[in-house]
Formats: sequence, C-alpha cells, structure tokens
Amino acid sequence: MKHDKQKRSFAKTITWRICATLTTIILVWVFIGELSVALSVGFVEMIVKMFVYYFHERAWDKFGWGINEFS
Repeated sequence: MKHDKQKRSFAKTITWRICATLTTIILVWVFIGELSVALSVGFVEMIVKMFVYYFHERAWDKFGWGINEFS
C-alpha cells in the first residue's frame, strides 16, 4: 500500500492553507468591509486549521481506502 510521506502531507497542508486562508480573508473583507478584521480572522484561522488539516491528512494516510497502486 502506498502512503504519503510526512513531507508531502506538510507541503499539501501549507499550499491548502494559503488557498483557504486567502478565501476566508476575502469573504470576511467583503461581508464585514474591514481589511484589518479580515486579516486578523485569516491569521487565526490559518494557524488553527493548519494543525487540524495536518492531523486529518495523517489520519487518512492510515487507511488504504481509495488508494490505487501502480507498478
């Protein structure tokens, strides 16, 4: 069974966080209209969710469901 290495999980965590945090900042800015509030929410969200995603990714790597092995 193939598994992602921890480095790959970490890289995926970082790139996903950038995309998701920018989305959050833009949405908060649009709805609230305050860039400083949007950046504050984005910063807190980025830190918390980076850890949540990393451990979620590592947990998923423990299961073989949906993984194809190619020779």
